[in-house]
Amino acid sequence: MKGNITVTEGALATILGLAAHEVPGVLGMSPAGLRESISRILGRSEAREGVVVKADPSAAGKYQAELYVVVAYGSRIPTVVDSIGERVRWAAKSMAGVELSSVRVHVVGVSRG
Repeated sequence: MKGNITVTEGALATILGLAAHEVPGVLGMSPAGLRESISRILGRSEAREGVVVKADPSAAGKYQAELYVVVAYGSRIPTVVDSIGERVRWAAKSMAGVELSSVRVHVVGVSRG
């Protein structure tokens, strides 16, 4: 079957949010743009709310992703952030056929879970 497959930015955000949830040390996502304080930690069903995806204006066909995460107290934050980057790049490519030109991870909170 030949044709075009379109993955919306919303669907891609959900894929990336769910992939980030799989990384050890990630407790959940936080609503995108919420930097002052954590009002709530989003569960898997709301994972896309913690992800902002947009087309990269300088690289045709590629996307930029920003993820807002809450990590578990005691986790090595640099390790968790690196793992998130690897995991979401893999998920975007393997599940949606999409390349990410950049992945920015914002650790907006630390919690005991």
